[in-house]
Amino acid sequence: MLITNANIITWEAQNRILTNYAILIEGGHIKEIGTTKALTTKYPKIKATDVNGQYVMPGGICAHTHFYGAFARGMAIPGPAPKDFPEILKKLWWPLDRSLDAEGVRYSALVCLVDAIKHGTTTLIDHHASPNSIDGSLDVIADAVDKSGLRGVLCYEVTDRDGVEKANAGIQENVRFLKRLASNPHPRLAGAFGLHAGLTLSGATLQACASSIPEGHGFHVHTAEHESDEYDSLQKSNMRVIDRLQKHGILGPKTITAHGVHFDAREMEILKESGSWLTHQPRSNMNNGVGTAQVESMLRLGIKVCLGNDGFTNSMWDDWKAAYLLHKAEHRDPRRMGGYDVQQMAIYNNSALAQVFFPDAPIGQIVPGAVADLIFVDYQPFTPLTDGNLPWHIIFGFQQSMVTSTMVAGKFLMKDRELLTLNEAEIAARAREIAPRIWKKYEEEVSKVS
Repeated sequence: MLITNANIITWEAQNRILTNYAILIEGGHIKEIGTTKALTTKYPKIKATDVNGQYVMPGGICAHTHFYGAFARGMAIPGPAPKDFPEILKKLWWPLDRSLDAEGVRYSALVCLVDAIKHGTTTLIDHHASPNSIDGSLDVIADAVDKSGLRGVLCYEVTDRDGVEKANAGIQENVRFLKRLASNPHPRLAGAFGLHAGLTLSGATLQACASSIPEGHGFHVHTAEHESDEYDSLQKSNMRVIDRLQKHGILGPKTITAHGVHFDAREMEILKESGSWLTHQPRSNMNNGVGTAQVESMLRLGIKVCLGNDGFTNSMWDDWKAAYLLHKAEHRDPRRMGGYDVQQMAIYNNSALAQVFFPDAPIGQIVPGAVADLIFVDYQPFTPLTDGNLPWHIIFGFQQSMVTSTMVAGKFLMKDRELLTLNEAEIAARAREIAPRIWKKYEEEVSKVS
């Protein structure tokens, strides 16, 4: 395939914006980049896809999401509104994850994958929970990801909150799925070992997870999203969250820690020393009222801070905007969280994290040899757009509706706003049919803990 008449945003380490360029794609990878004139002359027999001056850039990467939460949209929480994050967990998320059956798991994933394709997010790192449908749940999600054509990194959330038997089932689901991928690799699927958070995990379970994880893999765990996680950790172990995870061998260069809102200085140092990753979810943190992570300090310390959405819509530009604004509001200082910091998280750190799971070729860049995960964006800047001011064009100008085409591994998943791999109307219709069943089950689960 030859893509012509493109304005390319390469997202290389030294980013370039190339006007009226072309991209040759072969075998799911970018083979060559050059001017439209040069490549059309060199390859006259290859049918060209003319993008008519649209911006072509690598697809978005989401470092932390939750497909399983999709059915929470529009759902009423019985009784008084939750007053804090622990109540949100007990009244919303934990009853909801217990309400999912295999079909609910599948359609939770499918509606999120449709959303991702439409809004240009091509790689998603998911964190799944369905305590009454554990065995094989990662296969269900993997099948949905495979059908969509997107890239996915999957794990199952181990927790003690539903009892020892289900904690062990969660461990086994992670191990089984990771071994499946090892014996039968998939170019667009990868795995991690999921943990909920320290506040629902005993030391014995953490040790069991550390002992069970197949060699060469890392964990994906929530950390210090709310103060309660820190106080629980201190009560259980006389250690803070990150110290405790370090003790049990959970941290490392393939481990993702999510949130980190309430870390102290030493926890940040340990995270840096261990080479672990951290993901920042600004929209979720605002919605849950949990506070604002010290992201700028962590970036300055050298922690690999990435950007996720925590199950919000899969338009990563919305998380760019939220990150840019949240820290200014929190500190009452418009100088905080500059555009380059947001770019560092969303582009360079997210791409580096994706590379951990898909190491065979560059990802998140338009360079020869990179995977051809691309989006076409119909953006008409009315002021100059340069490498220097690009983050501010994205934050103040780019909209999710501007994505016209999405491609992964050289295959169009959406072209000229037409979805090619998933039928949105059919998926949404079936999701609407099963939602009342899930909501009824949810209400029954809430009544058990009220």
